[in-house]
Amino acid sequence: MKQDYTQSQNAPRDVEHNKEERFVGVATNLLPVLPRSARLPINRCNLPANILGGLTFQRAPVALELDGVAQFHREFFSLLDKLDDANERAQAFIMHMNACFYLDQPEQAGYTASSKQKRQKADYLRMVRGWSFDADGREGAALKGWVESRFGLLPRHHGGQIRDFSGVAYRRYLEMRAAALYGTNALEAQFDLLYSYCQYELARQFPQVIHLTLYRGVNRVDEHETVVMLDNKQRVVLLNNLNSFTANRERADEFGDYLLTAKVPLAKVFCYTRLLPGMLQGEDEYTVIGGLYEVSIAAC
Repeated sequence: MKQDYTQSQNAPRDVEHNKEERFVGVATNLLPVLPRSARLPINRCNLPANILGGLTFQRAPVALELDGVAQFHREFFSLLDKLDDANERAQAFIMHMNACFYLDQPEQAGYTASSKQKRQKADYLRMVRGWSFDADGREGAALKGWVESRFGLLPRHHGGQIRDFSGVAYRRYLEMRAAALYGTNALEAQFDLLYSYCQYELARQFPQVIHLTLYRGVNRVDEHETVVMLDNKQRVVLLNNLNSFTANRERADEFGDYLLTAKVPLAKVFCYTRLLPGMLQGEDEYTVIGGLYEVSIAAC
């Protein structure tokens, strides 16, 4: 397919040449890069935001590791290696999460019956369920804030477009993020462990797979930031730092007039419905970390 790298009028102008050794001295297409306004200069991951959020990462992904998580929970992951049944591994994860963060014994984490702020139930499960119900709510702000902190990808939308970091939409997002995290028990560390377990489970269940083909229903073609138009159906878009997709194409059709299809690196899946059977809502829903993606958009 001939690719016409026509840049959207409102798109950032950042581009880069392919710098791999075999391309040195050879004229190549310019690849769009993650704009500076969509990323932080530091994160808590083994790759910087401009790499993991870029188009090259989508095409040739590698494993992402959060600082210290695998080392701190080494014995837990060694235990999982000995379990062949996915349901047993899920139960082991739930028990380990409860033990690490005293989710079944909130008084051990410092909560008391007289506490004015009853936040002991604001755990990882409630946040993920709340995200599924309303991505622009407090739970969504907490999860987007976690992506910002760990991967260095800034949110592009939360109750409105976020382009001006002194604007109302970004301030509102920060307020909701702070409110969601206030009084919780190491909530972002719970997200760290959930993501790391998700990556472990994906590697166990799909050992030879690096991408999943996922779908998202949208009401307007311009609902996502288009960075480069490739042709009438293919484009490069800048997704929000956290997004909902589904593996069920027919299900995605129900949520919009257009169908967005993307090859999502397994490394960018934060969690998915079947990860914890009976505990997460939705039908084949995948929560996906954002950045630049080459996608196809077609009428349903």
